[in-house]
Amino acid sequence: MNPQAAIHPTEVDGIPTLFAYATGPVRAGLVFRVGGADETLARAGVTHLVEHLALHRQGLADYHFNGATKAAFTHFHVEGAEHEVVAYLQGVCASLADLPMERLETEKEILRTEESRREVGPLPLWRYGAQGHGLVSYPEWGVRNLRPEDVRDWARTWFTQGNAVLWVAGERLPAGLSLRLPAGGRRPLPAVTSALPATPAYFSEGKGGVLLDAVVEDTTAARLYAGVLERELSRALRQEGGYSYTTATDYASRRDGFALVTAFADALPAKQDAVLGGFVDVLAGLQVGRIGQAGLEAVRTRADGALTAPDAAVRRLPGAAEDLLAGRPVRSTDELRSELWAVTPGHLHAVALEAAGTALLQVPAGHRADWAGYTEAPTSSTYAVTGRRFPSVRGDGTALVVGDEGISVTGREKDGTEGAVTVLYRACAAMLAWPDGGRRLVGTDALVIEVDPELYGVDAHTMAALDAAVLPHAVVSLPPRQQRPAPQAAAAGTETSGRPAPTRRTGRQTAAVVVFGLLGGLFAFFALLLTVFGAGDPETTTGEWLGISGFLWGVAALLAWPAVRILRRTRRV
Repeated sequence: MNPQAAIHPTEVDGIPTLFAYATGPVRAGLVFRVGGADETLARAGVTHLVEHLALHRQGLADYHFNGATKAAFTHFHVEGAEHEVVAYLQGVCASLADLPMERLETEKEILRTEESRREVGPLPLWRYGAQGHGLVSYPEWGVRNLRPEDVRDWARTWFTQGNAVLWVAGERLPAGLSLRLPAGGRRPLPAVTSALPATPAYFSEGKGGVLLDAVVEDTTAARLYAGVLERELSRALRQEGGYSYTTATDYASRRDGFALVTAFADALPAKQDAVLGGFVDVLAGLQVGRIGQAGLEAVRTRADGALTAPDAAVRRLPGAAEDLLAGRPVRSTDELRSELWAVTPGHLHAVALEAAGTALLQVPAGHRADWAGYTEAPTSSTYAVTGRRFPSVRGDGTALVVGDEGISVTGREKDGTEGAVTVLYRACAAMLAWPDGGRRLVGTDALVIEVDPELYGVDAHTMAALDAAVLPHAVVSLPPRQQRPAPQAAAAGTETSGRPAPTRRTGRQTAAVVVFGLLGGLFAFFALLLTVFGAGDPETTTGEWLGISGFLWGVAALLAWPAVRILRRTRRV
């Protein structure tokens, strides 16, 4: 093995360092074992805020630099000349020790602007709840109320020497590099929570297609399984069935010995049944062992090419730094390739069975997946608290119950049975509080109750008792709303209680909007040309002209309609 194609461990100022030889500009990154999953819902965004403040003093530079806050890790990375890399890394460390608090409110506004464009999906919320890894599905509600002392304390606790790893790609370690960080030990990975009583599970939401994730052991075989699954989805749903335009999978290591395999297939409204059925059939085929050697070889060859590429070691550095922070060994290319070529179809079959047992499936609204062996994820609680009962002023049979342990909304479920949604005070991940008296309580299980005093006729004393019962660190005070929501019934599983919908367009939904919009616009352009100029063509009869023009306008409308539906369906919370 060429030593210049390997990752070499070393140390800089007591910070574990990974080095890989590379020519050209120096690339480097400082990675900390802290991310959004270490926060609480009521303080969500504090890590991201520290990252922004730490980068402010870099100003405008000719070299490239940036930061990124993930679920369990925060990255600061840079590319440039050796002296520029040294200045950047030392500047980040200096800022982390003395954050520019004069920028606090400005950076908060920048984060709110960034959040308006952030694209996340609902699967983490449904799988993990309103805590830990599930927080990536939520807005960064905590940013608004963070005080300077809150931010400084977070930086002192998490951005420490013992909780960092440095990586460098270049011809040598940069001369004069010195990283001064406060003392502190390595922090464990965030706890993995669950909001699913049973798996495999499903929930019904949106109309953009079918989305699935599954937790599997983080192995080379699992990575190859994700690639084979993508090939099979593309074959069945696009090439043979013609039902989907986009089929894709993703593999994301949690660095705790497990990983998340995600799969997606888009669908037009008229094709949703076919896509869902075909999607389930592909999964079932892999689960019974229908895995061809040819498919495995195609995926394996691509993976081996990535491992043997000239810059393979450099591209592996950020992930290797995360592994090191998680207590996992940094593995050599030879070890990875040996595992890669040892994988058999039988290994992929075992991964398929493992994924089947942990799967979470999102199906389009109005569809079900219990016929395929999936259990519907809960949208209500199994019990209601006892306490004062406030019937809805609408007289629809729903009621708010305020007790000593928590609150519930009771009413009839969609199947006609009595149901309830309950949030206990001790399990309240966040309570959003507006000056008009409105409250939204989010449980750690991701169930939500909207409390509108006017809807339930709740007196001021009871509202004050409710506010006092929620732990102070779970309260998020928000500014006045532009428009107070109109009073409405709040039965279990409705918009005012049950599972929330803090969803935005996913990257694939955005891609679908672009694709359908462009195709629709193209056909509309041709239709307009024909409408304006086609009638003057002496070789075209009026019937032919009208028929072709009408066909083009119809195709344009058909293509534009899905884009409009996606745009209307997705909204910011």
